Amino acid sequence: MGGACGTYGVGRGVHRVLVGQPEGKRPLGRLRRRWKDNIKLDVREVGGGGDWMELAQDRDRWRALVNTVMNFREP
Repeated sequence: MGGACGTYGVGRGVHRVLVGQPEGKRPLGRLRRRWKDNIKLDVREVGGGGDWMELAQDRDRWRALVNTVMNFREP
């Protein structure tokens, strides 16, 4: 009956988070940029409207967009 309770012992990370005592510190500064954030910015810069996930489903349109972004980035 109490077999699952052993996984939430005092030394476990889940218990520390539940009682509000996580170890370590959060990094200072702005949030790290994720891969999805980079894609959104690139699509916005090139002027590709719509949802980028929906655009990625069509390989030909996605390849054209990626090529446009790559040419846009070259000096």
